[in-house]
Amino acid sequence: MDGNNGAAAANADAGTNAAANEGTANAGAGNAGGTVEIKVWDQPQNEDPNKPVWEEIQAGFEAANPNIKVTHETMPQGTNDREVFVTSMVGGNGPDAYQSAHFPIIGDWVGQGLALDLTPYWDGYADKDQFIPSSMTAGTIDGKVYGIPHDMYATGLFYNKKMFTAAGLDPNKPPANWDELVADGIKLTDTAKKQYGITLLGMEWADWWFEYYVWQAGGDLTHLNDDGTVTLAFTEEPSVTALQFYKDLKWKHKIVQNNVLQSYQDNMNDIFQGRAAMSNGASSGFGDYAANGMDLADVGFAPYPVGPSGQGPSQIGGAYWIINPKTSKEKQDAAWKYITYINSKEVLEKYLQFQSDNGIFPNLLSVRSDVNPADFAENVSQELIDNVNKAAANTHLEYFLKERLTPYVVKAVQKALTDEKSDPMALLAEAQAAAQKEVVDAYNASVKK
Repeated sequence: MDGNNGAAAANADAGTNAAANEGTANAGAGNAGGTVEIKVWDQPQNEDPNKPVWEEIQAGFEAANPNIKVTHETMPQGTNDREVFVTSMVGGNGPDAYQSAHFPIIGDWVGQGLALDLTPYWDGYADKDQFIPSSMTAGTIDGKVYGIPHDMYATGLFYNKKMFTAAGLDPNKPPANWDELVADGIKLTDTAKKQYGITLLGMEWADWWFEYYVWQAGGDLTHLNDDGTVTLAFTEEPSVTALQFYKDLKWKHKIVQNNVLQSYQDNMNDIFQGRAAMSNGASSGFGDYAANGMDLADVGFAPYPVGPSGQGPSQIGGAYWIINPKTSKEKQDAAWKYITYINSKEVLEKYLQFQSDNGIFPNLLSVRSDVNPADFAENVSQELIDNVNKAAANTHLEYFLKERLTPYVVKAVQKALTDEKSDPMALLAEAQAAAQKEVVDAYNASVKK
């Protein structure tokens, strides 16, 4: 998921050109010689390896825009960054600009009045056609633009080519459908070696990976209606089929990890240490494999195996910059100028160059069509790049209202994975009834007001 490293950052050199290129009729911050002060939640953590270049950019922007003073802050501490943001905004203490409005929740935040309609700015933005269409999908609501993407990833099937070869499988032929996933998983599972076929995610983010199987079965967990209301789809056939298959991977086929509730990091450790042959991967994750001792020549990446629907879409995720709708127009203008500076071609490429110079593996998917991360990545095969683009060609956004519905889906998934006698349909029916009563009824009522 997305870090707080300003993945759309670069350097002071780019500042003057970027700032000049991004001006619009609506972005005349700091006119009449005054100084505009804005608060932005984008200060990198001390342990962030990109911190030097991020701070260099910040200095570059202010050098190019002396009438805009930006106070960079780290997010206040809390158990959930999204809850911290919402609480701060409701209390009138939110930032003027924020970089972590994630793809699955920006629509919810727009509905809560937490994001400014950026359409007037966007319409005058010289670079608007440089952003790839899929990066704009979640941030464009009812034809209006509310977010500018700064980081994006696409998911797909990670597989260990070395383990495929050892199991007698073709390392250039990953499973193409559910049947092949099971068949390959059985061959890749060796309990004596504590080796298994594919990781499942059963911890508190379980719905994150489970929803992919729902898509592969031809459905989704929610439907967003034309009037803005939401209809739950937990008990629809694709959701039930997906949970049954998910359960079967554990109890019938026995090709997943023993501890299905283990942490996400433990899943990753199983990949790094050669215990898991297949898992979910992302265009932003290859650096982690390399940093943990894996040879990228052994890393396979492919679109997901298709389910009964004949589809295996990649999840696209990432984060948008948004602007506080409650702050002054002057501050909004200044925030827009800052955001477009951060997202300029010059800045993005300098950021990528910094990563290349410092041995930091880049995300291989860019929000801008005129910026190619592969140009800055050494020791990356064309095959890997091509497969990332192949996975990104068929994409799906995470299910609507996920932020509020996660606990209900997770409870059903965890029960299916830990109780062999559980009934997926009954579990999902129970989850849907609770979610309808405790979340969706109130949400739909608020939309209709």
